[in-house]
Amino acid sequence: MGSVTDDEVIRKRLLIDGDGAGDDRRINVLLKSFIKWCNSGSQEDGYTQYQRMLGTLGQCEFSMGKTLLVYDMNLKEMENYEEIYTEIGQNLTAAHEKIAECKKEILQAKRIRKNRQEYDALAKVIQQHPDRHDTLKQLESLDKELQHLSQIKENVEDKLELRKKQFHVLLSTIQELQQTLENDEKFSDADEQQENQMETENGH
Repeated sequence: MGSVTDDEVIRKRLLIDGDGAGDDRRINVLLKSFIKWCNSGSQEDGYTQYQRMLGTLGQCEFSMGKTLLVYDMNLKEMENYEEIYTEIGQNLTAAHEKIAECKKEILQAKRIRKNRQEYDALAKVIQQHPDRHDTLKQLESLDKELQHLSQIKENVEDKLELRKKQFHVLLSTIQELQQTLENDEKFSDADEQQENQMETENGH
């Protein structure tokens, strides 16, 4: 014989119990027993029907109590599910807030990283140039050197001017000397001609 599946067992129970709980069937049995008890002829039959009614009534009360317990349990389960749902909702809200906060932190971290990279690049550029103190020292040194060169230039110009004056005096002296020599030569030629003329006259 093949094994009976769970679906077949549930189907048979539904066919027997009606809606599956069996309360309607028990109420029907209790009603029939009550009618038989009312129509019973002998005391023994009436007592038997009475006991059956009590048994059926006990089953109904037990079933009702079990149903109430199940109902209370379902209410508690629903309350528990609502608490869990509320807790899940709160956790989701907290998670969304945490995610939003993390996004802000990530954006801030990116901003800080970008600024740090810009600062590092600027620091490298600044390091390639001398600082203000060194620059002032270089300017001061250049200024001193410029003053020294200016003084040298003035000295050279003074010497050049002196040399020009000396050269001018020298040229003047040379010219005077040359003029004197020329005059002396003329006088000498004149004396020589006079002597020659005198010699010629004495010879005649």
